[in-house]
Amino acid sequence: MTLKEAVIKSLEDIGGLTNYSDVLNHIQAKQYFDFGAGKTPGSTVSASLGDFIRNGDTRIKRIKQDGGTYSYYLTKNEQNISIEVLSGSTENQTPKTIKADKSKTYDERDLHKLLSSYLKNTGIYSKTIFHEQSNGKDNNQIWTHPDMVGIKFLNLQTKASQNFLKSINRVDTFKLNSYEIKKEINSDSELKKAFFQAVSNSSWANFGYLVAFEFSDSLTEEMERLNQSFGIGIIELNANPYQSKILFPAQYRDLDFKTIDKLCKINKEFEKFIEQTEKLMTATEKYASGAEKELDEFCDKYFSNDTEVEEYCKSKHIPTDQQ
Repeated sequence: MTLKEAVIKSLEDIGGLTNYSDVLNHIQAKQYFDFGAGKTPGSTVSASLGDFIRNGDTRIKRIKQDGGTYSYYLTKNEQNISIEVLSGSTENQTPKTIKADKSKTYDERDLHKLLSSYLKNTGIYSKTIFHEQSNGKDNNQIWTHPDMVGIKFLNLQTKASQNFLKSINRVDTFKLNSYEIKKEINSDSELKKAFFQAVSNSSWANFGYLVAFEFSDSLTEEMERLNQSFGIGIIELNANPYQSKILFPAQYRDLDFKTIDKLCKINKEFEKFIEQTEKLMTATEKYASGAEKELDEFCDKYFSNDTEVEEYCKSKHIPTDQQ
């Protein structure tokens, strides 16, 4: 493992709130990483944890404790930490912006795995929808459905609360998302074209997003205006997917079942995504884990560690902060 991977694995093993000293002890006990002779491993682990926060890596959060010390935890383990603890000062800083290297190119769909990894870290299952596989293959299909779809289930802690919510309104147990992805958006005209493509493609979903690897700094004011007017959220994707950030949040809308039905008719992958979602929602406790595994296997692949991210970006010529 790299040091970063050892830190994340240790936080995952520990499961809750902890400090750098406990993380260090766990790394050494499990022999996840060799610090070598003459090193100061405590300072090294503390600095590594701080780097996650300073770089805006959404996998790790920290809380400032009395006395100025920090405690850390994995974002995906947040549900295991009490509300009283989380009511403290949770910190996560804005990541650095990485500009693309114009001399090397990558495909728009190379970004999908970055987005799926970012979404998976936030509890969202995502799936690429290929418009060229739809019935009636024509260019207008790209304005009919999005590049990717996603679903997030409401995570309740007890079976009683889960069953109670389902008995009231099953729709409230999940949220469906739509994503329109672009490599870069550098001008006002490019922004408007991409934004209204996202508006068109996400009319059926609870939340719609426009995603790009690079936005021109001059477009911030116009992005805010469009977001407030039409409710489409905007995500800036990063070569380290966990440093991606929501620039403007999406506004909630009720599902449009007529459009969902239309999309199911014209695209088999979208139809199967809806089928897998329904299967998990209606599964009994006995079969829930199997249905969740089946949905996860159907959805887009995502990175399991930072080494995979770095190798992928290098092979696809996606610029990183090391370049």
